[in-house]
Amino acid sequence: MPQSKELVSSSSSGSDSDSELKRKSKCSRKIYKEAKDSGSSRDDNKFQIGKVRYVSVRGFKGKVLMDIGEYWMDPDGEMKPGRKAISLNPEQWSQLKEQISVIDDAVRKL
Repeated sequence: MPQSKELVSSSSSGSDSDSELKRKSKCSRKIYKEAKDSGSSRDDNKFQIGKVRYVSVRGFKGKVLMDIGEYWMDPDGEMKPGRKAISLNPEQWSQLKEQISVIDDAVRKL
């Protein structure tokens, strides 16, 4: 989690400042986790398609998108999205679904 300049500069003064910085960081992670857990419908629209791969449905600027990507586990045990993913709009999603049998045939030929 990014630190403010004030916290970074004060952390160089000694171990008391270091422990204060760690306490504040831990507190902010806890607040973030509680807020995320309390009202997030984001996980309701996430579908696992592999050990660490998911398809999620979300809204962005009034449009519906289907995201396909990998997730990773941070040191606190929270799932975080990876750097690489693909977002499909409903038209692209429909085109993918229409071609599933053709893709399956291509896989079988290999």
